Amino acid sequence: MESIGFKEWSLVCDALGHGTQSVILRKGGIAEGRGGFSFRHREFFLFPTFFHEQVAKVRIASADIPAPDNTIAIRWYAKVERTLRIDSLAIAEALALLHILSPEVVRERFGYKGDGLNVSFVRVFEISPVWVLQNAKRFSGCRSWVELLPLPEMTMRAVLNDSAQTKLRAQFDQIVSPS
Repeated sequence: MESIGFKEWSLVCDALGHGTQSVILRKGGIAEGRGGFSFRHREFFLFPTFFHEQVAKVRIASADIPAPDNTIAIRWYAKVERTLRIDSLAIAEALALLHILSPEVVRERFGYKGDGLNVSFVRVFEISPVWVLQNAKRFSGCRSWVELLPLPEMTMRAVLNDSAQTKLRAQFDQIVSPS
């Protein structure tokens, strides 16, 4: 188990953790370095980020974002099953069945720094107990990956059963690999 955190909107982390989202669509942050963003880690903790504008950028009826404080609660762990770069906006839009982002956000991310998106299909696990970290300056900035040490004792339980995960993976594969 890697002790790396992947910074993502709080609402997206919750959607992944509740099984209503199974893909991550990433354009990359400002501080990703010369090579830009990539899913360079195959396993990671979902590190929730908070800002109120994200409510208007997702397709869910209502959303409560807790007020940011001095702690970060990590509840979910993700394992990458497949990752690829998508160069077709039509394919990116077809992935709407597998995420909560609004169509406008998908188009915005697709066109950021040239056309294309990094997409990862993940399997998510609930961790117990919830890992509560003190917020620190080392977690700030426009970057996707943060180091999380030391790793506490925990157990993990898959959010979706094998059958549901397999069905979603087949949908994903059909969308990104049309015949």
